[in-house]
Amino acid sequence: MTVRLEAARQFVYANARVLERHRLAAMLDTDPAERVLEALLPYRNADGGFGHGLEPDVRGPGSQPSAALSALEALAEAGSQPVAIVTDTVDWIDSIAGADGGVPSVLPSAVGFPRAPWMEPSDESGFLTYALTAQLHHLGVDHPWLDRGSAWCWKQLESADDIGGYTVKFALDFLDATPDRDRAAGVVKRLREAVRSDGTVPVPGGVEGEQLTATQLSPMPATPSRVLFTEQQIATDLDRIEAGQMDDGGWDFEFLHWSPGQSVEWRGIATVQAMRTLKLNGRLSD
Repeated sequence: MTVRLEAARQFVYANARVLERHRLAAMLDTDPAERVLEALLPYRNADGGFGHGLEPDVRGPGSQPSAALSALEALAEAGSQPVAIVTDTVDWIDSIAGADGGVPSVLPSAVGFPRAPWMEPSDESGFLTYALTAQLHHLGVDHPWLDRGSAWCWKQLESADDIGGYTVKFALDFLDATPDRDRAAGVVKRLREAVRSDGTVPVPGGVEGEQLTATQLSPMPATPSRVLFTEQQIATDLDRIEAGQMDDGGWDFEFLHWSPGQSVEWRGIATVQAMRTLKLNGRLSD
């Protein structure tokens, strides 16, 4: 199987947001990472956070943890480290974090605006804490909250008996990013029971058959999470991604399509993510 690279580019040009256009150009064409930053700025709020539907499942203007995660992911992926903006973002994360260092997944500012059914505000610390700390480790950030957030992650991972769904994915993101590799290697093994024999993790409450696959859980080679998967499981999942390119050149996503705007925007993100995973794993040549 081969990826139709030009068809994928045309899909992104025809359908995706400006942000995903620049992400793709930075990944495939070595365009300046600064363009990714410039595309993020309209989503930024005065409080240092990000909103305005940057994460397509929470479409209100207010700053949200999931939008901060989307911004940090894009910056880390592009290799861009705008110190002031990243610091402001972590300061904002610190301002919404609980006393335990954990961060709620959805803030009350989402109320009254379109959002996915699972994006309900809660005061409880949630799994996005794993994902936010992971991206900040990738960016090489030095900030007091990162220590608190990491401590929350370790405490949860080393005491939890039953972890499933997206918690597994975000926990593995954290374990792959933390500089404490020896400690991560030990904790990763505790998550083995969450992974089914085919290398997938089911998503409770998702659409019928929704699951996270081997490369969604462990997208990068030579990371601690890869011990949970066989080479064959990774290869099979990469084959699945290659085969998933649609006639229009793009990829689709497997969770709920709940609005036209959300669906179009997530397809652009899914297309960039698919190509990035294939590139990281040696399946995509420039």
